[in-house]
Amino acid sequence: MNKACHITVSGLVQGVGFRPFVYRIANKHNLSGWVRNTNESVEIFIQGQQNSIENFLTEMRSDPPAASHIEKVLLSYTEPVELQGFMITRSENTSDKITEVSPDIAVCNDCLEDMHLQPNRINYPFINCTNCGPRFTIINDLPYDRQNTTMKPFPMCDSCRREYEDVNDRRFHAQPVACSDCGPHYTLITKNHRTEGIDLIVSTVAGLIMNDGIIAVKGLGGYFLACDATNDDAVTRLRFLKNREGKPLAVMFHDIDTIRQYAEVSDAEEHSLLSWKRPVVLLQANHKNLLAPGICVGLNTIGAMLPYQPFHHLLFNELKIPAIVLTSGNISDEPILIDDQNAIDTFLPKTDGVLVYNREIENRADDSVVRIINNTERVLRRSRGFAPAPVTLNLDTGGILATGAELVNTFCIGKGKQAILSQYIGDIQNVETISFYEEALAKFQKLFRMTPSVVAADLHPDYFTSRFAENQGRSLKLIKVQHHHAHIASCMAEHGLDEPVLGVALDGTGFGTDGNTWGAEFLYCDLADFTRETHFDYIPLPGGDRGIEEPWRMAVAYLFKIFGKDITHLEIPFLEKIGQEKVDVIVKMIRSGINCPLVSSSGRLFDAVSAILDLCLYSTFSAEAPMRLESIIEPDCSESYPFTLGETVNFDLTITNIMEDLRKNIDPGIISAKFHNTIISVIIEVIHRMKIRHSCNKVVLSGGTFQNKYLLERTEMELLKKGFMVYSHHLVPTNDGGISLGQLAVAAKRKQSGLHF
Repeated sequence: MNKACHITVSGLVQGVGFRPFVYRIANKHNLSGWVRNTNESVEIFIQGQQNSIENFLTEMRSDPPAASHIEKVLLSYTEPVELQGFMITRSENTSDKITEVSPDIAVCNDCLEDMHLQPNRINYPFINCTNCGPRFTIINDLPYDRQNTTMKPFPMCDSCRREYEDVNDRRFHAQPVACSDCGPHYTLITKNHRTEGIDLIVSTVAGLIMNDGIIAVKGLGGYFLACDATNDDAVTRLRFLKNREGKPLAVMFHDIDTIRQYAEVSDAEEHSLLSWKRPVVLLQANHKNLLAPGICVGLNTIGAMLPYQPFHHLLFNELKIPAIVLTSGNISDEPILIDDQNAIDTFLPKTDGVLVYNREIENRADDSVVRIINNTERVLRRSRGFAPAPVTLNLDTGGILATGAELVNTFCIGKGKQAILSQYIGDIQNVETISFYEEALAKFQKLFRMTPSVVAADLHPDYFTSRFAENQGRSLKLIKVQHHHAHIASCMAEHGLDEPVLGVALDGTGFGTDGNTWGAEFLYCDLADFTRETHFDYIPLPGGDRGIEEPWRMAVAYLFKIFGKDITHLEIPFLEKIGQEKVDVIVKMIRSGINCPLVSSSGRLFDAVSAILDLCLYSTFSAEAPMRLESIIEPDCSESYPFTLGETVNFDLTITNIMEDLRKNIDPGIISAKFHNTIISVIIEVIHRMKIRHSCNKVVLSGGTFQNKYLLERTEMELLKKGFMVYSHHLVPTNDGGISLGQLAVAAKRKQSGLHF
């Protein structure tokens, strides 16, 4: 006897070939019915033999398309109706509820093969199918259909239409489907010429890059700058163009075997490199690394990635070099460019060419960055390939907008029980980034049908995001969330925790409830609130933000605290480089308390030790001093330094012993390892005391300092050895890019509990 079943599938099930997949397995099991997209889910109606329906459901759950993620399946049996066969029906826009929007997916191997075989797609650089291609960067509304994307201006030719309508074809209902007869195309613009035709474009671009050139290339989510990664002159010129003196540059390699020639690659790192997300993966450089010295600027890591667009593969087929720099197409701290004319005006005078294409980018998205720590992928910058995939909470998030932090910003909006994080916005320090923030937020509110009723923001009164929230808050309920509580809440939200935990939040800067700058906080907290158990000693930060840019100032502050006026007699290289006059100025500032805000920051402590070891006296990019300190660690050293644990954590003995090791000419790598081991010992000891006090065994680690691989790996392992349950970030950045999720989780919990309203 025939049965009938209505099925609703929610999750990441649009833009990933889910309807064609359903169509094929329904026909395979001799079921009639239909499947359609709505703005909130995929709906399926099937009817046939009971065992066939059960087999269909099993296969749908167990073997869905690679990029899909089934969050929930709801089904109800109903009466059969008169139907012939199975069909994909017109999409429905039924409510203000929404489905997940697929991130962009790297070009698949089948499409790469088609580039050599299909006459209308030979070397076609916009080839795609239901398993790959642009998604988030081209969508402007739901449901995910062609007319709701920037592919709307490109009507399908007869050949593409046949594929689109053929259930047995891989491009069946692939919304961006196109070919050389009907789809977008590239144009290469140089100072006195325009080049058309993909073969000539690829050979010209390859020739320019191999001859010291720099090319601005329009990518999936914005413009990128490319040059020969083995040519230091080209790399130096690119740095000058971007006004980017020291920050490491991402490198795209020909293939995974080529990466192995330059870096160590574990199985987990290979998995990330080859995943459909194709992020930049931070790898340990090997001793044979022959990239231009200006790529990694003295660090022992390489930000490596593999080709993810068809054009990348075409280009590497022509290049006679192993790797290219592929870095964000922006100037200094501005957002990555997406407008063609803006890119031409900005880059053409400074590069050897600008490669444009005639499809608009709807949603800006930079490359994502991950690092494998303890065999687990940790997202450090969440954008292309990851955004806007949501985090599901056990709380009602509806109507909550979280504005995020000031640096490496993301915002987050609530929908149902989902927290939807934006793509990486960046440091909100200029008009251009503010415009990007406001534009992206408006698009998210439209795309996800969200009108805020509650806005959550950081406590810091001078953050743009705080002022933005306060302006919104004139008509909305405003919730202020302390920065480090948001860090811990972010990790809790990612892991579905809603209970008291022992939180360790280590970072550079966060406004505290006492008006000082926090940054090394041990919190006993839940989602709603927290108590500050202890923290690193407060130290004056001479010059405020200037002290962050010049780590030597923090080193002087620690040394003056310990040695007083005897600092002038300390014979260490960094003080000699700075000069007595500058040191005296800082000492006077500290004594008088002028422009010396108090900080308890782990980031500033790492800065100080890095400067004391003469590794980084002036930072050319954020966290440079801690990164240089990490890069020289001698991993086989298990020693540590003493410290004092009272009401706060005091590092006077640590610094004193570092100075003694310097006088003994102990290798800086040993000193760095001993210092890192000391921080780990501090965490273990404080958490042990907190466990006894609160009878709590769950530890949450968050904050930008935990981007440090050595520190996080060993902290997790030591805590696990001692029987703690340990939670750290995987899907959401541990840095301030995850703050907005924490703010939203806190606001949702307080809203549920009726607190602070």
